[in-house]
Amino acid sequence: MLSDALVVGGGPAGLYAAWRLAQSGHEVVVCEEHERIGDPPHCTGVVSAGIFDEFALPRDTILNPLNAVAFVSPSGLQVRYAPARLEAVAIDRPAFDRRLAAQAAAAGAQIRLGTRVDSLSFSSTGVHACTNTGAVAARLVVLASGAAYRLHRALDLGVPSTYLHTAQRELPASAVGDVEVHFGTRVAPGGFAWAVPVARAEGPGVRVGVMATHQAPGWYQAMLDRLMPRWGIERRGEDQPRLKFLPLRALQRTYADRLLVVGDAAGLVKPTTGGGIYYSVLSAALAAEVAAPALTLNRLQASALRQYQSRWRRRLAGEFQAQQLLRQLAQRMSDRQIDALFELALTDGVMPIVARTASFNQHRPLISALLRHAPARRIFWPARTAP
Repeated sequence: MLSDALVVGGGPAGLYAAWRLAQSGHEVVVCEEHERIGDPPHCTGVVSAGIFDEFALPRDTILNPLNAVAFVSPSGLQVRYAPARLEAVAIDRPAFDRRLAAQAAAAGAQIRLGTRVDSLSFSSTGVHACTNTGAVAARLVVLASGAAYRLHRALDLGVPSTYLHTAQRELPASAVGDVEVHFGTRVAPGGFAWAVPVARAEGPGVRVGVMATHQAPGWYQAMLDRLMPRWGIERRGEDQPRLKFLPLRALQRTYADRLLVVGDAAGLVKPTTGGGIYYSVLSAALAAEVAAPALTLNRLQASALRQYQSRWRRRLAGEFQAQQLLRQLAQRMSDRQIDALFELALTDGVMPIVARTASFNQHRPLISALLRHAPARRIFWPARTAP
């Protein structure tokens, strides 16, 4: 049987695309390799407070608000930021994914668990997927396989050229505080480490993680050691972090004949923080907006689907460019420069700029303002010393 759309991957991007396409009256099959949606959890689960209204997402998966964040420099300087309005919340990520799956299924999507897509082949009439449970055929495929690029290589889509490694885990904690973000070459080279408080019925906890250029498990353990006394974290021998490859740059091409690529699979992740849920859902929405009429008209060639990439670039290209510039500058900074930036934030009136321009999902206004700020510019681009 030839379905209208095959979605490869049962994460937020794939499930949201499946829901939107099923709502449009199309027959959708979702292939998810794991036996249960949401397992294992794939990220820290911090999202913008506004995402639920923007995309009609289930609010009952919110665990707690995140009202303030403490940024910590290599030498221990702290800058605390508490936005005037709620910007972010912590969600129960497995429950979030399962609610999206229920939403998609209620709209008519068929979700096949324990079904790993091993290969995709294309013909003039459709897409044929070879899976561990049998063949699946559809007129269009939405590739939402997350940060796993085996199928990309086979389809000559390439892989993201910029990436980091992450290690993270949620642990019980008896003395949780505000969000903490730690920087430094001896904390998480090329990235940062974090602690995010979570409130569950069974008791409070903390999500500890790092993103770094290398040796993420070691940096995770060091971050955990720093947090344990203050947060009341009890070390347990089996508490190993989950490791993940984190793309930080979009693919050059996110469409082809009968194919659209969304979310982490397309490399659509914030280059600054590695956050991917918002861009996953946004790209899935844009993909569905293009795919639904294309399926109805049976216009599924690349020339018809390319408008998907045009749409996400129109929304995100400027944002990505600004975030990638800041990431490049940050990765070149020494611990001394990072400390100098914190000292500037504590003394020079940088925080009013942050309060005026910061937004959880749009970092470009803040980045532009910082790079126009003369004292900050001198830190990002220190004067060359004459030989």
